[in-house]
Amino acid sequence: MQAIVNETIQENVTSLAGVPSWMLVLLNTVLETTDKNSILDIWPNLEVYFHGGVSFLPYIDQYKKILPQNDFRYYEIYNASEGFFAIQDQNKSSELLLMLDYGIFYEFIEMSTYGSLNPKVISLAKVELNTNYALLITTNAGLWRYKIGDTIRFTSLNPYRIKVSGRTKHHINVFGEELIIENAEDALKKVCRKTGAQIVEYTGAPIFMKGKEKGGHEWLIEFKRVPKSIDYFTELFDNALKSLNSDYEAKRYKDITLNKPIIHAARPDLFYDWLKENNKLGGQHKVPRLSNTRNYMEELKRMNGAILCLENQ
Repeated sequence: MQAIVNETIQENVTSLAGVPSWMLVLLNTVLETTDKNSILDIWPNLEVYFHGGVSFLPYIDQYKKILPQNDFRYYEIYNASEGFFAIQDQNKSSELLLMLDYGIFYEFIEMSTYGSLNPKVISLAKVELNTNYALLITTNAGLWRYKIGDTIRFTSLNPYRIKVSGRTKHHINVFGEELIIENAEDALKKVCRKTGAQIVEYTGAPIFMKGKEKGGHEWLIEFKRVPKSIDYFTELFDNALKSLNSDYEAKRYKDITLNKPIIHAARPDLFYDWLKENNKLGGQHKVPRLSNTRNYMEELKRMNGAILCLENQ
């Protein structure tokens, strides 16, 4: 990374492309190397960032801080090793235009039936708005009804426009709350803007019921800027999830099924170290945001050591 920085800081860089989490690490290294506060002080002709791979929501405020230009352009692309699926084709909308002529035949599995013995698979002609689907692709490169692992929902049917809502494996639905990554990303964005907190990475997992104890959700968050009160942050986050997800709200009603979520602060570089330990460094690998098991959570908590307590900060 330092070699990339040394090679480019004297060049006329006009565009960026990459995964938001890794690109942010690179740009912060550029600032540290040059002792500047703004990337535009180094590359004044920089005008656009093409991003993809993970949701941009948790990172957008951090990018706006180091790229302080109102008309700076951010465009999302939706691609993978298996194919190129969609692009952001409008300046004032984050919806993605589905590419229908890139050698890919699309099918969709309704997430309400995903994983069952008889999942409901439909063609593009039968999709409906605001329904979560698992993406199934057949390509002229040889893939046949391949599960890409992403979930999407349609925001427009003419033309077909989508939003990536999460991953088929990354959700929490132990108690019927059907919490998806999109819910978590939207909630965290709202809370960070209200509290001034900034997030580097995070993961969430269920707390299983034991005897008469109710269940809940546990979150491990690595903050770049720590909130003044973790209790207030947690309360806002809980309320935001309720407003975004009616199933979660129903389970949280009077703590009938779910207790209030628990949020821990991760030590600096915890998630980076976890990826490194698991040989997953690089843009093709992402931190598992949500899980229906506690495997990731327990491993990360072990590496985190003593949980950092924010109550007194």
